[in-house]
Amino acid sequence: MELFDSHAHYNDEKFNEDKEEVLKQVYKAGVTKLVCAGYSLPSSKIAVEIANTHDFVYATCGISPNDISDIEENMSQNLELQLNQIEELAKNKKVVAIGEIGLDYYWNKENKENQKIVFKKQIELANKLSLPIVIHTREAIFDTLEILKTSSVINKGIFHCCPLNLDLIKEGIKLGFYISFAGPITFKNSKNAVDAINAVPLDKILIETDSPYLAPEPKRGTRNNSANVIYMAQKIADVKNLKLEQVANATYQNAQTIFKLL
Repeated sequence: MELFDSHAHYNDEKFNEDKEEVLKQVYKAGVTKLVCAGYSLPSSKIAVEIANTHDFVYATCGISPNDISDIEENMSQNLELQLNQIEELAKNKKVVAIGEIGLDYYWNKENKENQKIVFKKQIELANKLSLPIVIHTREAIFDTLEILKTSSVINKGIFHCCPLNLDLIKEGIKLGFYISFAGPITFKNSKNAVDAINAVPLDKILIETDSPYLAPEPKRGTRNNSANVIYMAQKIADVKNLKLEQVANATYQNAQTIFKLL
């Protein structure tokens, strides 16, 4: 049985000391493909470096809504400079999407308009490069959906660590996007997990760890790694009354499809 972790951050400083050993361990655990996601220009560069030196690792490049503060002082000029560099990085054959990009009104309420500008510009970049997008949305569901409905997102994409909001999930699927579930679906206090999982057809589900964050039950509170993606697969299997292998196979196929790895 093979597993595909569709979103992890081995470019995070929490893996600085033992990244190579962890990657060896997760591959041995059956995670034979994973995506290391960028969230800023520096982290995107590191993601590409990791992907280039590990056959089973792929990368995304982008500027997340939580990482635009350093370009806001001279927004137009700085954004253009960074997006030009993101574009060059994304031409690497191991880069499979533009992301993570999107809106976050939980951590940042004062720069909503700038977030929207950066999100839209990166959708345009994804279209230019014929890549899907990886979406981060937190407490910004209406505006996220509004941008996706009014923008042409040619290669669609993924709601990464998708909030367990049924309206978002249903609308996202209508728009042609994949829904990626992370550790929160396993949390004991997660109220909407079962309904959220049931709302997504098996051919639209992905699984991820968002390592090193959001470790699932029973690993909650520890540094997360891609080997734990099996717990998300098991939760989905339990809810949908399927075998673990069915979910593993389906999510692997789905990830390969959206990331164009077939």
